[in-house]
Amino acid sequence: MSNLAPLAQYPFLVMKQRKELAELFGYESRNKYEIRDPSGGAILYAAEQGKGFGAALLRQIVGHWRRYEIHVFDAARNVVLRAVHPFRWFFQRLEVVSGDGRAIGAIQQRFAVFSKSFDVEDAQGRVIMSVRSPIWKPWTFPFEKGGRPVGTVMKKWSGALTELFTDADSFRIEYTAAELTPDERALLLAAGLFIDMQYFEQKAQASSSA
Repeated sequence: MSNLAPLAQYPFLVMKQRKELAELFGYESRNKYEIRDPSGGAILYAAEQGKGFGAALLRQIVGHWRRYEIHVFDAARNVVLRAVHPFRWFFQRLEVVSGDGRAIGAIQQRFAVFSKSFDVEDAQGRVIMSVRSPIWKPWTFPFEKGGRPVGTVMKKWSGALTELFTDADSFRIEYTAAELTPDERALLLAAGLFIDMQYFEQKAQASSSA
């Protein structure tokens, strides 16, 4: 896990989505992010894979239900984390592996009526953290382990024009428990990607409001 060492150095990270001009007109391009340290310096990057016509068509039609894969890489473009979302209509899942292919865990959506709910699993499929985000806090996702808060993913206000014309999102990923392992910190980062794709992508917002 030495290639994910930066995750252990900071109490929080900021994940900033990078948007392209075409998205002002409703076109969904590949999702790309900068992951910044508390001082604002970019330490990691993330990008959705798939550049072909078929992948572009699926993004426009199928939205967040589609199969997609996001790579997290460092400044030297070494892949340090891969997050794979299989095609699903219900109970979305994001499977997370290290850059060298070692299984780390998964994010698994759970049934909920008045909240956004999902579990964080380790490589053996055991639930190690849970998230229950009530409807009156739609931008805040608290992570608990054994009933104790250990982290938070929170969407940040991007400004009126950005919020109105694009779905460019910014998230603060807080590591509030010092004993979180490198794998658990990596899963929290992956959960930030999952939350954006699942709940804040344009087609995700349209489906949740329908």
